[in-house]
Amino acid sequence: MHFVDAKGILNGSGGRLGMNIYRGCTHGCIYCDSRSRCYQFTHAFEDIEVKRNAPELLEKALKSKRKKCMIGTGAMSDPYMHCEEQLGLTRKCLEIIEKYGFGVALQTKSDRILHDIDLLEEINRKAKCVVQMTLTTYDDDLCSILEPNVCNTKRRIEVLHKMKERGIPTIAWLTPILPFINDTEDNVRSILNACVDAGVRGVIDFGMGLTLRDGDREYFYDALDRHFPGLKDRYIRTYGYAYEIPSPNSRELTALLRDICRSSGLMYKPEDCFAFMNDLPEKNDQISIFDMGV
Repeated sequence: MHFVDAKGILNGSGGRLGMNIYRGCTHGCIYCDSRSRCYQFTHAFEDIEVKRNAPELLEKALKSKRKKCMIGTGAMSDPYMHCEEQLGLTRKCLEIIEKYGFGVALQTKSDRILHDIDLLEEINRKAKCVVQMTLTTYDDDLCSILEPNVCNTKRRIEVLHKMKERGIPTIAWLTPILPFINDTEDNVRSILNACVDAGVRGVIDFGMGLTLRDGDREYFYDALDRHFPGLKDRYIRTYGYAYEIPSPNSRELTALLRDICRSSGLMYKPEDCFAFMNDLPEKNDQISIFDMGV
């Protein structure tokens, strides 16, 4: 990893702001869109760029804001990569968010988030905290191929249960679903049933497939050659070099998602999930929401 002094830490406006403390990732997921050339990385993806002044920038920004809002992190780089154990920058930023009464929505694949569960609980008590967990592959052996350097799906489901015990609302990301690999009814049903059992508020999916761009595509295809001989050629025959790569089973799997979520009272439309995550209610309203059905 290497360190930089960033000029700013927050982006966005209105009801939700975003921050990325790190750039790059060490989780090694074979499909990672953040590797795409459009994001203009000037360093190796695994050579994590650390914004060492992130806490100072965040405090300066938040103490000058009169209106509280939700702050999201994890869309581009997981806030709980391996280096977080050593650096603790995510926790320092969470302490600042708690100090100034803002809400937070974190997206991760890592059980390292449990190190901060006390702080997340306090943020949720004072404002609002939503933990988003990415779940793609219920089978542990397959998960270790697709997402090799992070805890498996079973452990992530345990994290969701622990959040539920603390009254912290959760959202699951069921994406990406890789054609000819994990796009099976058994896989999707197993994940969804686990989500229902863990009490997630909603499940985000963008069509049961994945997207491939320059940079990301080459890395993904190299991984297919290593782990699934012949599958790269099948992808090229089926999709060419398209950006959107829908599963042949997309319609059936989307219907399964809709049916299970509807019958269990879970949100399944992305816009509904995002509206929930972006909303920071007044304190009295927040108490009534989170005291029910958690």
